[in-house]
Amino acid sequence: MTIIAASGTVIASAALFIVLSGFAGLKSFSLEFSSFVDPDLKIFPTEGKSFAVTKEDSIAIQSIEGIEAYSKTIEERVILEFDNKRQIVTMKGVDKNFTKVTAIDSMVYYGNWLEYGTDQIVSGGGISIKLSFGVLDFSKHQKIYVPKPGKGQISSIKSAFNSVKAYNIGLFDINEELNNEYIFANIETARHLLNYNDNQMSSIEFKLSPEADQTQVISALKTVFGSKVQIKDRAQLNDALYKMLNTENMAVYLIFTLVIIIALFNVIGALIMMILDKKESINTLFNLGTTTKDIRRIFFLQGSLMTIIAGTIGVILGFIIVFLQKEFALLMLTPSLPYPVELKTINFVVVILTILVLGILASKLASQRITRNLVKG
Repeated sequence: MTIIAASGTVIASAALFIVLSGFAGLKSFSLEFSSFVDPDLKIFPTEGKSFAVTKEDSIAIQSIEGIEAYSKTIEERVILEFDNKRQIVTMKGVDKNFTKVTAIDSMVYYGNWLEYGTDQIVSGGGISIKLSFGVLDFSKHQKIYVPKPGKGQISSIKSAFNSVKAYNIGLFDINEELNNEYIFANIETARHLLNYNDNQMSSIEFKLSPEADQTQVISALKTVFGSKVQIKDRAQLNDALYKMLNTENMAVYLIFTLVIIIALFNVIGALIMMILDKKESINTLFNLGTTTKDIRRIFFLQGSLMTIIAGTIGVILGFIIVFLQKEFALLMLTPSLPYPVELKTINFVVVILTILVLGILASKLASQRITRNLVKG
């Protein structure tokens, strides 16, 4: 009975560790794509869609320790037209430093990244499919429309929009949402379409050096720009994704903790069966002067020791399975993509603490079955 109860705890703790490691791998895999398009820090205007950056601001930014590179960007919703097909997309105008801040150019799977000083664009693969255009087709061009700012009635459709002819020279593949939503253009193209001044932009994106103190950099940027901008790090830029992943992680943990609780019912049952089986021996100990409290402590320690040892064996077993998957890719999602797993210290701590707390509670509950009447009987 003890072996069966311990085996259930071993399997449950191993399963919890494997699932947490697998989910940690999936989380890292999901967030890995954000590193290709999201900077370490990004500043936006507190009000409106744009803000001005003076020469003094640029000099102050360059003097901040910890900033490896920064890029000025202009972002706006536009109408993209090709061969009488239209789609509303988000155009992001970027300068030549953008590829130093992000690795977006590495996600271009067909064609090339932008040549600066041209009206070229790089589109998401989903947009390319919807509008049926390819790459480097100079016989046909894309057209980008943006409504002109102003007041009053529109006298003609042509005068209501700024437009520019563009040529798609590359397709990127990041995720379904971005593939169907974004095109990248030169910042000069975006500035022309939106009638922005040379020092006017939607955001500034920063890449920090590995040894940089993010808190100090944020504080320095707040000193430069004051209250006219807000600053977000990569986690805040993807707060919805982080919240979803953290919620799913918690849900998975609670589900498998329930499995451990069910397994520990076997421990309670095993201890109770042991108490009943050793009833005569318990009575002998009582007659020799052992108190009821001491007898309860014996079975409590036995149950606790059994769950701790079983839980430790389960964690070791789970670690071996996760390690083998990480090193030898035993389970594949696709022929070229192994199921992602990640070994984290926090997972060891969480599983051990869960087994420890629940095992102690189960042992305490089972040992309470030892009463004075049972001992005397």
